[in-house]
Amino acid sequence: RQAVAAGVLVNVESFREVRPLAEASQALGLPARVAVRVNPDFELKGSGMKMSGGPKQFGVDAEQVPQLLQTIADAGLAFEGFHLFAGSQNLRAEAICEAQQKSYELALRLAQDAPAPVRFLNLGGGFGIPYFPGEKRLDLAPIGDNLAQLLQRAQTELPQAKLVIELGRYFVGEAGVYVARVIDRKVSRGLVYLVTDGGLHHHLSASGNFGQVVRKNYPVCIGTRMNDSSVETASVVGPLCTPLDLLADRMLLARADVGDLVVVFQSGAYGASASPQAFLGHPQCVEVLV
Repeated sequence: RQAVAAGVLVNVESFREVRPLAEASQALGLPARVAVRVNPDFELKGSGMKMSGGPKQFGVDAEQVPQLLQTIADAGLAFEGFHLFAGSQNLRAEAICEAQQKSYELALRLAQDAPAPVRFLNLGGGFGIPYFPGEKRLDLAPIGDNLAQLLQRAQTELPQAKLVIELGRYFVGEAGVYVARVIDRKVSRGLVYLVTDGGLHHHLSASGNFGQVVRKNYPVCIGTRMNDSSVETASVVGPLCTPLDLLADRMLLARADVGDLVVVFQSGAYGASASPQAFLGHPQCVEVLV
């Protein structure tokens, strides 16, 4: 109800959501602004997390959308457009371009059954950043060219539509670092462990427990010893009572001791807000904007 009163554009994810929106509209004397979240029949190839194609908890299956559009019209809601999101964390420009083209074509077909002209078309995101050795930075040039072509088409085919993309991780991922202090240094059967005051409860994705199939190390360094020539192979762990609490596994790092700072790069996205900070009662991390 607050969203309707504030004029927020609500993405409808299911048939059930139409009724409460209609009730709020009637009570306020204001038609709810809505777009339809579509589950396409394709996926973003090579994405780190696939969010479309096949059975998904997100949105409404494309083949059911015409029926939903009729339901929205019957309820007197103010239809404005579509939201499609095929996947995330992709470093292949050609895959993102293909997903954007398919999303546009699907929206164009669905618009034929829409109760009003499309004014909003969210083509999703998928823009990835390099985390691991061997990964190359996403080439934006072909994506920009592809979007320019879609914009040109939209001027004729969807003249009232504003095209939207979601930058998400690409926008903030490389802008943040996570810092933890070494509180103990120990050796177990020849392997050095740097125990820190932070870990998976602060940075779940860096620990490899945020949906990764194969765990890989994020870029890590000893921030207080950037110019030291003495290096060693060490694992960086947190204080929790689980072997999953691992920030770096057998990495070549500057030799560190108690009091040194471990820095995890590429931490601006899916960090503190995506981590179980209350787990086992350890202090929450402090976020600082520089």
